[in-house]
Amino acid sequence: MPDKLSAPDMRPNSAGSQAKARPDRRVGAARIGIEHYTASGAVGANLTIGDVAASSRLTRIRRWLRLHPTAVTLTGTLLVGGALVVGLWGKRGDFAAAIQLAPLWILGAAMLLHVVWLVARSEAWHVCVGAAGGSVSRRRLYRAASIGYLGNLFNGQFGLAVRIAALRRSAPRESPKPSVLIAAELPIVVVEVSLAALTSFTLVGPLGFPWWVPLLCFGFTLGAMALLARLARDRREGFWKGFAVMRGLQGRSSIIALIVFAVCAQIARNWLVLQAIGVDGSVLDATALLIGVAVIGLLPVGPSLGAAAAVVILGADGVAATAAAGALLTATAALGALCFAGWALIDRLRPSASPLAASLPS
Repeated sequence: MPDKLSAPDMRPNSAGSQAKARPDRRVGAARIGIEHYTASGAVGANLTIGDVAASSRLTRIRRWLRLHPTAVTLTGTLLVGGALVVGLWGKRGDFAAAIQLAPLWILGAAMLLHVVWLVARSEAWHVCVGAAGGSVSRRRLYRAASIGYLGNLFNGQFGLAVRIAALRRSAPRESPKPSVLIAAELPIVVVEVSLAALTSFTLVGPLGFPWWVPLLCFGFTLGAMALLARLARDRREGFWKGFAVMRGLQGRSSIIALIVFAVCAQIARNWLVLQAIGVDGSVLDATALLIGVAVIGLLPVGPSLGAAAAVVILGADGVAATAAAGALLTATAALGALCFAGWALIDRLRPSASPLAASLPS
C-alpha cells in the first residue's frame, strides 16, 4: 500500500525536478563559459568579444551596401570623379584641347562600333536564354537588352538587373525564371574573362605585373570553363538550366565566336579614339585599356569609369590626353546605347503586322 500511494506523489515531484533542472543546465553552461574565460585570461575574453563586435559591424555594413546600391554607386562616382577633377585641374587646358582634337567621323565610328558590340552581346544572350529553355523572340529580347545596356552606364550589376526585369515584364511566359536568367549570363562572363586572361600580358608593361600572372589567370579561367561545362552536363534543373549552352559544342562555339567578335569591336573602338586624341597607343594598349575598363567596372565608379581606367592603364602617356580619351569612350558608349534604346522604342511603337488570313476552302 505505501508503494502505491507513493507513486502519484513522486510524479509531480519528478516533473518539478525536471523543470528546475533546465535553468540549472543553463546556469551550468554559463559557469563553464565563465571558467573557460577565466582560464584563458581576460585578454582572450576581450579579444573574443571584440571579434564578435567587429563581425557584427561588418555584417551590418554589408547589409547596408546590398540594400543601398544606388547610394554606393553615387558615392563612388563622386569620389572618382572628384579625384579626376583634382588631378586634371592644373591640366584642364590640355584636357579641353585633347577633346577638340577628335574628328567627328571617328567619334561616329566609335559610336557605331559600340552598337555592334551591343548587338553581338545581345545575340549571345539570346543564344544562352534559348538554350536554357526560353522561347523569347530575338526582337523582344533585343528590346529588353537595350534598356539594360543603358543601365550599364550607371553600374554593370544594375544593368543586368534591368535587363532581366525588362525581359520578364515583356515576355513572362516565354522567358525563364530570374534565377535561370542570371545563370544564363554566366557563360558570357566566363568567356569574356577568359579572353581578358588570355590577353592580360598587355598589362605587364603598363602596370608592371610579373610575367607569370597572365599564365596563372589563363589557367584559372580554363579551369572555370571546364567546371562550368561539367556543371552544365551534370545538373539540368533549376538555376543550373542557365548553363545549358555549355553542354554542346555548337552552343559553346556560338558563344565564343560572338564574344570574340564583340571584343574585337571594342578593341578597334579604343584604338580609334586613342589615335584621334593623339595618344601613341598600339592595339595592345587598346586591349589593355579594355581589360582595365572591365576590371575597374566591377567597382561602383559610375560614368567616370572610362576616364579612370584610361588614366590608370595609359596615364604614363599623358594624364590629360588619356583622360580625354576615356571621357570620349564613355560619351560614345552612352550615345551608342541611346541609339540602341531608340531603335527598341521605335520598334515597340511600330504597329505589328496582322497575321495572314487563312484561305477559304474552295
